[in-house]
Amino acid sequence: MKSSSSSLKKELKEYIKEKTVKGQITCATLRKIAETLGVTYKQAGKAADDLKVKIRNCDLGCF
Repeated sequence: MKSSSSSLKKELKEYIKEKTVKGQITCATLRKIAETLGVTYKQAGKAADDLKVKIRNCDLGCF
């Protein structure tokens, strides 16, 4: 995805907010968001942390 770093971070956080339910997001959903936007799982996890979103049902230990 071609985008500046700050706009990509903003877009990533918006995707996470849209998929967050009661302050939580599933690991599978967060991985899909990362893959869709072409960012690493680590970047997606940091964005979720920044938003204070808890990642649940993590089977792979990615986050």
